[in-house]
Amino acid sequence: MICALGLALAGCGPAPRASGINDPYEASNRQTHDFNKSVDSALFRSSEPSSNGQGPVGHALENVGSNLSLPGKVLNSLLQGRPEPAIKNTFRFFINSTLGLGGLFDPAGTSFSLPETDTDFGETLHVWGVPEGSYLELPFVGPSTERDALGMVVDIVINPLGALDPDERAAAFALRMGGKIAKRQRYSTTVDSILYGSADSYAQSRLLYLQNRRFELNGEETTNANAYDPYDDPALQ
Repeated sequence: MICALGLALAGCGPAPRASGINDPYEASNRQTHDFNKSVDSALFRSSEPSSNGQGPVGHALENVGSNLSLPGKVLNSLLQGRPEPAIKNTFRFFINSTLGLGGLFDPAGTSFSLPETDTDFGETLHVWGVPEGSYLELPFVGPSTERDALGMVVDIVINPLGALDPDERAAAFALRMGGKIAKRQRYSTTVDSILYGSADSYAQSRLLYLQNRRFELNGEETTNANAYDPYDDPALQ
């Protein structure tokens, strides 16, 4: 029923391409950003600024977390009316869950040329024609939009892994969170430069998120070229 509805809505065409920065909640968003930044600094920021890698445990955690996210991505691709990435991610999930020992390794990518096709319900809403909405910064999550925030909630509800018993669900969630933390460590230099090396980390995070997200959904740059970029602050030159 959900897939049929999704395929019908997908025929309505994608949402109009957003441009500029729509941030009516900037005051509260900045407070949330400061909170997120303090959590990141206390728990995840590397004690060695030059570090930008992860050990084998972190790499394995990231692989497992990525593998556990695939069933939800398969469902979203179907809801978007895109069977090809759904099929490829399905094969990827079964290969890595078996030959890859539960996702610890990535034989699907290294031996079978099946890279992950990333998607989420935020993209599904975009395909269905739902507009981007206002920019949001979510506690513990970070940059988002009204559409993507709704998408995150729906992703939790529709993820097929929700059919597992409570203990297995909790274990899967813990592994996925571990994978996200490991990914944070892998990109530590980039993340640290944005959060701790820019003139205005909130504005920089917002700008980069909107640019990257719109590129993912539309395939081209759509953020206002005149938007404020803290790295262009003359005081930093």
